[in-house]
Amino acid sequence: MSDLRPLQAHGAAICPPDLSSRPLRLTVERVMELPPGELFLAWTERFDRWFAAPGSVLMRPEVDAPFFFEVVHQPEPDGPAQRHPHYGRFLRLERNQLVELTWVTRGTKGAETVVTVELAPHGSGTRLRLTHAGFPDEESRDGHGQAWPMVLEQQERKLKAIDV
Repeated sequence: MSDLRPLQAHGAAICPPDLSSRPLRLTVERVMELPPGELFLAWTERFDRWFAAPGSVLMRPEVDAPFFFEVVHQPEPDGPAQRHPHYGRFLRLERNQLVELTWVTRGTKGAETVVTVELAPHGSGTRLRLTHAGFPDEESRDGHGQAWPMVLEQQERKLKAIDV
């Protein structure tokens, strides 16, 4: 029996990825000195302010809307830049509370994984809980397990610098 539950998007049923054969997941939490609304916008409309290469983002914050952006790394100052395309679609959006999207990259080995970002008020900031599920293998999960804490630290640092 399939675990797929259709979701509604503008009257049409959409199906989240079937992760039943890929149970590997990870969760990362971080308390940030930013309000939930600002983080919600960062995950739905402003990837280029903290993660994506400027000018590379094609994104509409609508359920089942596909998106694309690139991250560019230059591991060595004199070395070539490395492009890392990211693809996905939004599965659930609850303003200032939750963003759930599919995540397809070289790091997921082409598997359509699911990233869920939960935002909860915490003092004057936000407790962000990120769950990434559906990894094809332990290597992919462990790589993301190392990357996500750094990505969230970068998100907070870059977004706070914009507000100054």
